[in-house]
Amino acid sequence: MKKLIDGFEHIRYRPLSFTDKEISERAQSFYQLLDKRRSIRSFSGTPVEKQVITSIIKTAATAPSGANKQPWSFCAISNPDIKKAIRVAAEEEEKKNYAQRMSETWLKDLEPFATNWQKPFLETAPWLIVVFKKTHELDDNNQQHKNYYVTESVGIACGMLITAIHNAGLVTLTHTPSPMNFLAKILERPTNEKPFLLLPVGFPDHDTYVPNITRKPEKEILNYYE
Repeated sequence: MKKLIDGFEHIRYRPLSFTDKEISERAQSFYQLLDKRRSIRSFSGTPVEKQVITSIIKTAATAPSGANKQPWSFCAISNPDIKKAIRVAAEEEEKKNYAQRMSETWLKDLEPFATNWQKPFLETAPWLIVVFKKTHELDDNNQQHKNYYVTESVGIACGMLITAIHNAGLVTLTHTPSPMNFLAKILERPTNEKPFLLLPVGFPDHDTYVPNITRKPEKEILNYYE
């Protein structure tokens, strides 16, 4: 069913329908699924089908955005030469970060994660997904058109992307080598796109360990006002 509202066509929303019991069970089971998610730095080279990556990215693109501008672009890379070029450029920046840019406090906070400037996972993972934010749109005449709440919109899409990756039984790592402008250069992206996040995607290595850390308890993150 369609309806004109203020001169614009709307379609009837068809909500999901569950019993109270089903709602509670689904909420709890989804939390339990996501609570198993961990950031992974050790990937196997096991291939992941292209269609899986397509579905994951299409899921991310269902995210809400300011005025429905959908100010994002996703680049999925499996080409070994491009992955190598990204690793070389990322490690160059990361080496500077660890040697010069990061404070002693920052470096201390990173110690439990056993990480350093070397990023072999950028070549080992079968796929890299680079998320770009579109600061504005460019029409066929190269005229600029404003996007709204770009950072917030792309951030939500990235959260949904990470969730979709985990839901598919794959792993990833939120990697933000700073500065990241080399990604736009390597991938030859248009000038209105700025790198936002780099995600290696694949299966974990067969003998992967993660830091024994915990999430903040409910009382520290949840505030009810009833």
